[in-house]
Amino acid sequence: MRENKKAEVLRLLRESMEFISGQELCEKFSVSRTAVWKIIKQLKEEGYEIEAVQNKGYRLLKMPDILSQSEIESRLEGEWIGNRVYFAEEVDSTNTWGKRLAEEGAPHGTLVVADEQTQGRGRRGRSWESPRGTTVSMTLILRPDLEPVRASMLTIVMGLSVAQGLQELLDVPVQIKWPNDAVLNGHKLCGILTEMSAQIDYINYVVVGTGINVNQTEVPEALKEIATSLRIETGHPVKRAEVICAVMKAFARNYQVFMETGDLSGLQDAYNEILANRDRQVRVLDPKAPFEGVALGINERGELLVRQENGTVSEVYAGEVSVRGLYSYV
Repeated sequence: MRENKKAEVLRLLRESMEFISGQELCEKFSVSRTAVWKIIKQLKEEGYEIEAVQNKGYRLLKMPDILSQSEIESRLEGEWIGNRVYFAEEVDSTNTWGKRLAEEGAPHGTLVVADEQTQGRGRRGRSWESPRGTTVSMTLILRPDLEPVRASMLTIVMGLSVAQGLQELLDVPVQIKWPNDAVLNGHKLCGILTEMSAQIDYINYVVVGTGINVNQTEVPEALKEIATSLRIETGHPVKRAEVICAVMKAFARNYQVFMETGDLSGLQDAYNEILANRDRQVRVLDPKAPFEGVALGINERGELLVRQENGTVSEVYAGEVSVRGLYSYV
C-alpha cells in the first residue's frame, strides 16, 4: 500500500460511493479516528464534497477536476508507474524538475505532475503553453536497461499510449500524427519531449515529458488551424487525473512490450492502425532535400516509410525532419 494514507482513503471513498464508517477506515489503514477526521478535513479543503453522518460514516458526493498528489495516487494502478508521485501547483518545466529529481536518485517510474508550467518546452526548443487548471503537464522518469540509441523510441511508445489511453477513457477516435502527436479531428492534442542522460553504452535516466490539452475552451488564434483540446472536441469537461492515469495504464502495457523486444516491432501494428498519415500524401520537410510521397507506416525503429513517386521507399527519421499533410497539419 502507498505511504499516502489520504490517497488510499480517497480511493476507497471513490470506489464505494456509499457510506464507509470511520471505524472501518481506522481498521483498514491502522490509523486513529482523529487521523481519519484530519484526512477527511484535508480532502474537503481540497474541494471534495464529502458527506459525514453520525453512525453511518463518510460518503463521497462529488468528484471535481482536482489535480493533486493524492488524487493521482488514488487512481494509479500497477506496481511501478507512480511508485513516487511529485505534484506542484506551478513549475518552470516538469522535464526540468524531473531531470533534477532523477539526478538526485528518483527511482524508475517516478511521476512528476504540475498544474501549470511557466516555461514548458516542446521539440526543437519550441514553447508549450500550459495554463493553470486546463492541461495535463507530466514527466515520467525511466531507467531502462537499454542502449542509448534506442531511447528515442520511447517517445513513440508514449505517443501511442496517449492515443490509446484517451480512446479507452473517452471513446473518441484519437489518432497519431507521426511521430508522436496525438490528434483528434485533424488537430493536435498533445506534445511529447523526451530527454536523456547517458554514457556511451549506458542510460542513466530518460525523462518523457507529456503535455495534453484537456479543458481549454479556446486555443490561441495563431494555433487554431493546428491545435485543439479534449473539451473542445468532446463538448464537455474532462477530469485531468483520469487522463493521466489512463495514459499511464496504457504506457505500462506498451513499455513492457517495448522492453521485451528492444524495438517497436511488438507495437508496430497497433501504431500503424491509428496513424493519421498512413496511406496519405505527405510532405517531408527535410532541410537538405524536402520531398513528397505516400506514408506507409512505421518500421520497427519508428522511422516513417514514405513511398516516392518513382517507387523508392525512404525511411524518415524523426530527429531530423517534420512531416505535414499536403493541405493540412495532418
